Amino acid sequence: MSPEERSLLERTYKMVEENNNILLSIRRNARIGTAMKFIYWAVIIGLSFGAYYFIQPYIELLSGTLLGGGNIEKTVNGIGNIQSTVSQIQDLLK
Repeated sequence: MSPEERSLLERTYKMVEENNNILLSIRRNARIGTAMKFIYWAVIIGLSFGAYYFIQPYIELLSGTLLGGGNIEKTVNGIGNIQSTVSQIQDLLK
């Protein structure tokens, strides 16, 4: 093997080692990035469920009150009954 060929072979070997190290670091960074994305989305989804668990009583209160839970209707009917009772008492007192 001539000295030129040997030099070329050594340079090629060094470049292959450098490329291998670069490829290994790229693969490691890709794995770490994938794990971080998984952790990121797990935290986002977990916080969403936690927030819903925290505000669930308020949502149920509003849905029961505003969406026909019947509480407002009972109160209005009760007030109407009181007014009719008051008017009957006024008629009796006349």
